[in-house]
Amino acid sequence: MEVTGLELALLCLAALVAGGVDAIAGGGGLITLPMLLATGMPAHVALGTNKGQSVFGSCSALVRFTRAGLVSGKLAWVSFPFGLLGAFAGTRLVLWVKPEVLKPLVLVLLVAVAAFLAFRKGPPPGDRPEPPLPRLRLLGGLVAFAIGAYDGFFGPGTGTFLIVGFSTLLGHGLMRASADAKVVNFASNIAAVLLFAWKDMLLWHVALPMAVAQFTGAWIGAHLTVKGGDKLVRKVVLAVVAALVVKLGRDLLMG
Repeated sequence: MEVTGLELALLCLAALVAGGVDAIAGGGGLITLPMLLATGMPAHVALGTNKGQSVFGSCSALVRFTRAGLVSGKLAWVSFPFGLLGAFAGTRLVLWVKPEVLKPLVLVLLVAVAAFLAFRKGPPPGDRPEPPLPRLRLLGGLVAFAIGAYDGFFGPGTGTFLIVGFSTLLGHGLMRASADAKVVNFASNIAAVLLFAWKDMLLWHVALPMAVAQFTGAWIGAHLTVKGGDKLVRKVVLAVVAALVVKLGRDLLMG
């Protein structure tokens, strides 16, 4: 299908904003996916096109975080392949189980995440030392595989769950956890793009212009994260969680 010049311009604007939000706290799909659906694309094509452009955003943010020294190399060696495998597994699983089954559970988990971030007392997770390397890689691999599978299966809140998982289990502050999350985001996006492209469910003439905007927005968002630190990430994560709760709650009420 074709989109008009005005529609493509609006999609690129949405991708620019989504790239920034996604780099900081995840949740960029809340902005781009409804915009893609609004053009009249079938749902599966909109999903594929969204992944086709978002993979560039996760790559951009990952490069910026890596240059800032925030990405843990010893963790990335495990989290990237496990995130990739998890996303493939989740995408295969969606063929047998309807994603709608997960909505009530995800809604509860998101509320729990919001409460954890809003009311947590004491020193931030980043003040704790990392666990020993074998345990670090074991826990990191498990988080990457589980959330990568969730991203391939359903998706909403993936970046948020990764940030909270890494900060809680590995002792990383929210800023570092956001950087580590981009490794898994990039891996799961690659898996999704390969699958959607193979199934011919990806409109590259729409995805590539959006990708330029997404890449730019993600670079800006990652830069703001580096400058703003944990406080900025916490605020944006809370905002994204609130938006996800509203969206999923609305979807459930509307059946």
